[in-house]
Amino acid sequence: MNTLCKGLLVLAGMIALPAIAAVNINTATQSELEAVKGLGPEKAKAIITYREANGNFKHMDDLDKVKGFGKASVEKLKAELSVAPEKANK
Repeated sequence: MNTLCKGLLVLAGMIALPAIAAVNINTATQSELEAVKGLGPEKAKAIITYREANGNFKHMDDLDKVKGFGKASVEKLKAELSVAPEKANK
């Protein structure tokens, strides 16, 4: 019984982990951005368009430079998004 409970906890953790991970706005695809609560197709496209024109975001607060985003919307999205740097290829 104890082994079964541990196995279920591990499985539950594996399922929940992707939902907790923040979406990197510097690398996310249109569909990955659209999956974030509060971002629809237009805002997702605006992030990608801005990123392509201006390069990677350095800080989450830079998101308020994107059309359709203000300081309040950026604050709401901070828990869902990140600007983690890309990992270097080795």
